[in-house]
Amino acid sequence: MTSARRLDHSDLPVPLIRVQGTPAECGTGYGVAARDLITANLEFYLRRFREEGGLDEAAVTVAGRAFRDATRRHHPRVAELLDGVAEGAGARIEQVYALNARTELIYGRHRDGGSDAPPDSGAGGCTAVGVLGTHTDTGHLLLGQNWDWHPDQREVMLLLATRDEHGLTVLTLTEAGMVAKTGLNSAGVGVCVNMLGCDRDGLPAPGVEPGVPYHVLLRAALEADSLAEALKAACRGSRNSSINLLLGQAAEAGGELIDLELVPGDAGWLHPADGYLTHANHLETGLPVHDSIKDWGGSSLFRSARARRLLAPKAAVGKVGEDDLAAIFRDHASFPQSICRHVDERMPPAEHSETVYSVLLDLDDRRLGIAAGPPCEHRYGWLDLAAP
Repeated sequence: MTSARRLDHSDLPVPLIRVQGTPAECGTGYGVAARDLITANLEFYLRRFREEGGLDEAAVTVAGRAFRDATRRHHPRVAELLDGVAEGAGARIEQVYALNARTELIYGRHRDGGSDAPPDSGAGGCTAVGVLGTHTDTGHLLLGQNWDWHPDQREVMLLLATRDEHGLTVLTLTEAGMVAKTGLNSAGVGVCVNMLGCDRDGLPAPGVEPGVPYHVLLRAALEADSLAEALKAACRGSRNSSINLLLGQAAEAGGELIDLELVPGDAGWLHPADGYLTHANHLETGLPVHDSIKDWGGSSLFRSARARRLLAPKAAVGKVGEDDLAAIFRDHASFPQSICRHVDERMPPAEHSETVYSVLLDLDDRRLGIAAGPPCEHRYGWLDLAAP
């Protein structure tokens, strides 16, 4: 079994912040409550922008202002949320937007052939799984993923729960100051995410408005009240970084899964086979781009396929449970660069990566399970979306 237990707030492996109101009010409340964590995370990424992206503070300010314009154009409610975060945290508004575009700013280059950063080395990674309710032991649609990143980020993570003025509640694991990552909402929509890379990735020329930031896109999908609306939100506007979204909606609403691969200027999608979907950090839809994974190799080339093989026996008899997903996320094939990722000491410290947190989502029960990573060393506990 998963060793799952219902969490109270004191038992969470990360801080839980609950806010409600308009997007601006939610953002301000979030910024006030997480001020110290946001400050620490901004300092961490400003250093990475400088050391890995070659961006000084002035360049970050210019980039953040441009990303704010793009966000306001395509997702104005997310912009109101982010403006509020900056106000509440006492942070520079351009830096908060840059933080939510950290993927573009760390791995992006002015368009000259794309990014030189492999998504499956260093701080990359992540393996995601989704199973239709027709193939689970409870009839509930299940999603989950390991989120692999630099281990230093563990101390600046949190769970953010927002309830807007229309009653939609969103619960997401995220980095302090960012507005989304893996999560679900009260409409039964859930999202998992994997980093991708291709030869179209890169920042536009100076003076040209950039696309929608990576984490803004995630937030927009999580604020949708149906799977169809989440797909519209994810595809809206241009992009500078490739991203994979594994999206689902609760079985009670018809139950559906889809995997969406987004690259600058194009999109591809996958539907469930045998009742489930899996994804890692390479393209599987045949989009007409050069997948960066081909230049680097790595564990992504087997992680998604291995997760499918591990799921197959239980899915074939409609018996996949939370414990089965947890077992996949604890898998150590090709350790330490496995689904359950551990730090590889052969890599330089700046490129260390491990499973920082592992997340399970029951979209019908509207609950989120979370284990500190690596998940082989920790238990999962569950938090209800509607819990006080």
